[in-house]
Amino acid sequence: MAAPAAFNEFGPLISFILSISALRDWAKLLIIGSFFETCRRLLAILWSSTIDSFFLTASFEDHDDTYKWMMIWLSKQPSWKNVRNVNISTGDRYSGNASHSEEESDPSGLSNISYLPALSGSYTLWYKYRWMRITRVSEPIPGWGPNHRDSLNISIFTRNHGILTTILQEAKKAYQDAQGSSITVYVSDSTNCWRELATRRKRPLESIILDPGIRELVVEDAQDFLASKGWYAERGIPFRRGYLLYGAPGSGKTSLIHSIAGELELDVYIISLSRSGLDDTGLSELISDLPERCIALMEDIDAALHNSLSREDVPTPPNHTSELIPSSPPAHNTSKVSLSGLLNALDGIGAQEGRILFATTNKYSSLDPALCRPGRMDLHVEFKLASRYQADVLFKRFYLPSSPKPAADDDQEAKSSPAQSHPNGSTPDGDPDNLIDLGVTDDTTNSPPSSPSACSEKSERVAPTYVGTRHRGHAPKLSSDQLSALAGQFASAIPERVVSMAALQGYLMSQKNRPWEAAKEVSDWLQKELADKKARNETKS
Repeated sequence: MAAPAAFNEFGPLISFILSISALRDWAKLLIIGSFFETCRRLLAILWSSTIDSFFLTASFEDHDDTYKWMMIWLSKQPSWKNVRNVNISTGDRYSGNASHSEEESDPSGLSNISYLPALSGSYTLWYKYRWMRITRVSEPIPGWGPNHRDSLNISIFTRNHGILTTILQEAKKAYQDAQGSSITVYVSDSTNCWRELATRRKRPLESIILDPGIRELVVEDAQDFLASKGWYAERGIPFRRGYLLYGAPGSGKTSLIHSIAGELELDVYIISLSRSGLDDTGLSELISDLPERCIALMEDIDAALHNSLSREDVPTPPNHTSELIPSSPPAHNTSKVSLSGLLNALDGIGAQEGRILFATTNKYSSLDPALCRPGRMDLHVEFKLASRYQADVLFKRFYLPSSPKPAADDDQEAKSSPAQSHPNGSTPDGDPDNLIDLGVTDDTTNSPPSSPSACSEKSERVAPTYVGTRHRGHAPKLSSDQLSALAGQFASAIPERVVSMAALQGYLMSQKNRPWEAAKEVSDWLQKELADKKARNETKS
């Protein structure tokens, strides 16, 4: 009874509404509009699908190597010269993006400028008679800081998927040509992602002066490992290898790693175990995200895991520039990495294969045996303090004559450079050589005495006071016999395994244009060095 009563109550109202012609027209328009809008959307989807079927679209993220390949490849396309909206960069990340090739001269002096696609810009290029659209976008990374993640989107009007493979091959070759004489160093950021730190020139293996056999041992072993992927797969052994380089600071551990990276053409990924905020999970993510062919570097692994430990022995002088990045003091270590977390990251189920791990330490005995076992650190190589053989080779290499210059240049240099040494320890004009090395000029030696009026008009010249050695002049050219004799004299004054190669290099840098004095005065320097070392050890104890 309630339903008929409600109909009787609202029936007249409904009949009145339906009797309004405008509302009927609005209902018809709503139905017709919905029909056409549905058709429009269906047609748009159909059109988009049809167009997309003729396009090949690829995306490249900036954390991947292919992003750098494509950026350099784009800069080398002929159509790129007509682009009107670009980003300018002087960094070495895209050093292959120079507007001029190495053979071309750049009168503007801007040969190191890189021209990059502008953010949020679209470009159209032609490649092998195929139309391309390139878009570079940047999105902020969630979290604190101004970090952004860039991506490059490329759409190619083609149905042939092989064209993308061709472009990638050309892009990789362009990148390899641009980076042919350098390696790339990566570090991790606060989000546990790998970020490019810098590009370093390759260091020749011959420049690493070690005892005979050490350099060849590590290089040949790494080369054999990289060529043995099939052997590991057949036997079900994880394809990875670790090297532990231990010994005194300044003995050439990091220098050797730098040169091996260049010899094997592998990039270096520095894993800082003492990085603030890094924990076991973050370390596992970093190691699992390593590329298949690379060098992972853990420096001072003892200090990173044991904050109570400190570096000892002679410090590395500032001019020993073989380090890939400066070492951070572990005093304020806020890392949460544990030994068990490190072990699981190195050979756990998520560990990356194909990588080479190098770890360095100054205190081999303090490392846990579990960290040093095969499968984690397969080859342990000791680096000792300098031997007489190393001292001899270092001296010869240090004073080796540079590449020959034109005769006119040699004559001019002989006239203009007062810093050439003579066996008697004096310069050609008879002035003491140490005055020149220290930057002190004696104005009264070759000049007439000034009159009192001149003294009153001009202030007295005072030589600047400083500590160190001026980078001035070059060593005189020595014959082979002279060089061998001086090197033998220098090496005979160096006791076996007492000072580091870094200390010897620092001493030779202070005598860079005085080879005779370097060989003659090394004994006095050594006594002072050992006395200072003894005083430092007594202070620590």
